[in-house]
Amino acid sequence: MTAERPSPAAPDAEPFWRTTPLARMTRAQWESLCDGCGRCCLLKLEDEDDGTVAYANVHCRLFDPETRRCGAYARRKALVSGCVILSPQTIDEIKDWMPATCAYRLLAEGKPLFDWHPLISGDPDSVRRAGVAVQGSVPEYEVDEDDLPDHLIEGML
Repeated sequence: MTAERPSPAAPDAEPFWRTTPLARMTRAQWESLCDGCGRCCLLKLEDEDDGTVAYANVHCRLFDPETRRCGAYARRKALVSGCVILSPQTIDEIKDWMPATCAYRLLAEGKPLFDWHPLISGDPDSVRRAGVAVQGSVPEYEVDEDDLPDHLIEGML
């Protein structure tokens, strides 16, 4: 008796991010939601009065601008105490700190992914071409904390 292989999904089958709740995704599915924009690695300032979050054009010391990924992803929390570990369990409390374009945030809010997301476009470079990828940011060790307001990015949510 031979083991039966699962048949491939029909071409018109709904993609997993539309049918699988965040909390039920496999690790591979969860990780594939990251579009590689790098925006979550930018430093953020929160307005004490209204709670709005503003992004600075200053990235975490672990951020690799070439790959737009964390250079120490598995150890990021140990190396950067303020790093947020995004998970299905933490998404609701953290989503407001994530960029408005972030797939994790969009799905948690019941919104669709953008057409440029690599899961839709099939191209990991589509995020850069769409103008969403972090470009030209500076590492945090080059900017004094008091100068962060001078590095805020206008209009980025």
